[in-house]
Amino acid sequence: MNAPPFSPPLAPDGGNAVRAANAIREGVLHEVRKAVVGQDEPLELMLCGLVAGGHILLEGVPGVAKTLMAKALSRSVGADFKRIQFTPDLMPADILGTSVFDLKTQSFVLARGPIFTDLLLADEINRAPAKTQSALLEAMQERAVSLEGRNLLLSPMFTVFATQNPVESEGTYPLPEAQLDRFLLKIDVGYPAPEEEDAILDAVHRGFDSGNLARAGVNAAVTKDGLLQARAALSEVNVEPPVLGYIRKLVSATRTSPNIRLGAGPRAGVHLLLASKALAALRGRDFVTPDDVRFLAGPVLRHRLLLSPDAELDGATPTDVLREVVQGVEVPR
Repeated sequence: MNAPPFSPPLAPDGGNAVRAANAIREGVLHEVRKAVVGQDEPLELMLCGLVAGGHILLEGVPGVAKTLMAKALSRSVGADFKRIQFTPDLMPADILGTSVFDLKTQSFVLARGPIFTDLLLADEINRAPAKTQSALLEAMQERAVSLEGRNLLLSPMFTVFATQNPVESEGTYPLPEAQLDRFLLKIDVGYPAPEEEDAILDAVHRGFDSGNLARAGVNAAVTKDGLLQARAALSEVNVEPPVLGYIRKLVSATRTSPNIRLGAGPRAGVHLLLASKALAALRGRDFVTPDDVRFLAGPVLRHRLLLSPDAELDGATPTDVLREVVQGVEVPR
């Protein structure tokens, strides 16, 4: 892998921090697009979540490049990457690790599981039983693992990219609301446009192999330290009181809508704030606009809502209801 062309200083300050975050966005997206055709909005949202320090839930039908996007993004930021294929028989020890007996030393040694990485792809997360999901939940919230009586810290960059299929329910365990609330963003990954699908077929015809990203030329655009410093840029992003009030009003409006049985909690407001600051920094601004908040309202809030029975009977979706809620909240000028 080539040396990253961009690695910001360890202590960027002022506008330099925001410019550093913007440079990371351009470099990372340039590298990822060598392997992923289209999906520009999901890719930007994934990078936004990574800079904001949150976990990402990717939802889409099979074959729309959810796994490929996660692999390419991890390679473009020089991060360690591991993948777990979730199945109904997966146990907590399979992801956390366990003690094994070493015949050479005649003692038990800790064999760490795949969760000890920078970026973890939890493929088809809703196929794992509740016991395994709860083990992952602790790691997501605490960024640490309780194992064999010890508390082991995970990578400071630890981020979960989880995928699930929105149409298949057989053999799945729906994620509980408490776990869904831990995901900063839920990103819907749709079908590519016709011209993008033509480009995919042409790339495969010319020899593209999604299992060999090195051959595709995907290299690191930033070091891990550089990405962690991009998170520091969030402290340089200003949020005016009217925009803070707008975030609060959006979240509160989900609790009073007659179409919503359970609205978003305070954590949703915190996540919307952090994601908005990350998006502003990635786009090269040191301030958050109401448009940033509106753009992120869907990915941040829709997976936290439970619709009323009447809304469900009418065939409404969380996205439809949330769109009405957002339109009903006055935008600050």
